[in-house]
Amino acid sequence: MLRPWPGRRADGDPRRVGHEPPLPRFAHRPPPAPSRTLATHRPPPAPSRTLATHRPQPAPSRTLATHRRTSLLSLWPGLVAALALALALASCGAADGTRTVTVRAGGTSPGGAALEDQFVSVVARVQPEVAQIQTDSGLGSGVIYDSAGDIVTNAHVIEGASNLEVTLADGRRYPARLVGAYAPDDLAVISIGPGHNLRPAPFADSSRVQVGDIVLAAGNPLGLQSSITDGIVSAIGRTVSEGNGVVLPNAIQTSAPINPGNSGGALVDLDGQVIGIPTLAASNPQAGGTAAGIGFAIPSNIVTDIAGQIVRDGRVVNSHRAALGVSIADNLYQPGVVIAAVQAGGPAERSGLAVGDSITSVAGHTVTSADELATVLAALRPGQRVQVTITRPDGTSVTRDVTLDELPGG
Repeated sequence: MLRPWPGRRADGDPRRVGHEPPLPRFAHRPPPAPSRTLATHRPPPAPSRTLATHRPQPAPSRTLATHRRTSLLSLWPGLVAALALALALASCGAADGTRTVTVRAGGTSPGGAALEDQFVSVVARVQPEVAQIQTDSGLGSGVIYDSAGDIVTNAHVIEGASNLEVTLADGRRYPARLVGAYAPDDLAVISIGPGHNLRPAPFADSSRVQVGDIVLAAGNPLGLQSSITDGIVSAIGRTVSEGNGVVLPNAIQTSAPINPGNSGGALVDLDGQVIGIPTLAASNPQAGGTAAGIGFAIPSNIVTDIAGQIVRDGRVVNSHRAALGVSIADNLYQPGVVIAAVQAGGPAERSGLAVGDSITSVAGHTVTSADELATVLAALRPGQRVQVTITRPDGTSVTRDVTLDELPGG
């Protein structure tokens, strides 16, 4: 089961670098000729640091039949010498075209250092674009949508709230008002008004997001303001249910941790652009609690479309979602969901569906609950013609062709 984060109720040990003994210098003495006196079964000489002069170990002799074993300690100086030789050769590589690698203090490679610097740069840009939202019942996050003071967040963050307060990343606090919300997409816009020198977040084209992209999640988990987590895009195009008939199509799945209070924040790429709004995390029914590394975000293309309509018109006028034109309830007596009301002139009424009928299948997908029906409809388009199978109150099964309408805005 997937559930949105409701927001919090109101209330290494660092590695030491250096301090290793310097590598011995190379004496460049020619190796001595192997001696035949080894055959006299004299024990091998004790290991010495002079192995750093690159003298080869004596050639093996037949005396190995005595089963004497060479300890690892006796081999260690040779390994040190080999490492020293490799480093010496690497330091000379530039002259003959061989690539050399410079390692940062702390063991960070140039590629890792560049990525680390990019992370730091992105975080510095993103943090001022994400705000904390305080409601009557908890905390959430929001993304600054424009310089006029509009902030986009999740609808469930501000649901039922009579008082809203926004805290910006620099600590400034302002009262906010609700501009509009659209529960089917779990999006809302609030406003603190103009004149606050806000920096709007840039939104990316989420259709270009790819699995494996590195992402950062910015928000206020557990009230810890301006927190950042990181991960990758684990999957795209997910259809996930929040429950209560709310289904999110084309959701972005990410491994970046999404904790309570992250809802409504920003999921950004390494260019610092918002690719989604973190909304919910998967729950683990066996272990209880959330499933680590499985979170979902509303893609930025849906965010900008719905938020743009709310800012412009105060409501959603074009949902782009398919609708049957019915109100339904779970059926406790037979399979399917029972039709509780029919929209006058809507798709269901035009096709002969009536109150009391139970919908058991839509577009070839079995329907057993309200959430399943919402999930099926989320993948369909307004104007699409589909087959709907119903069971009449007398037990008769009937299939009708239905042309879907668009889900009303609000």
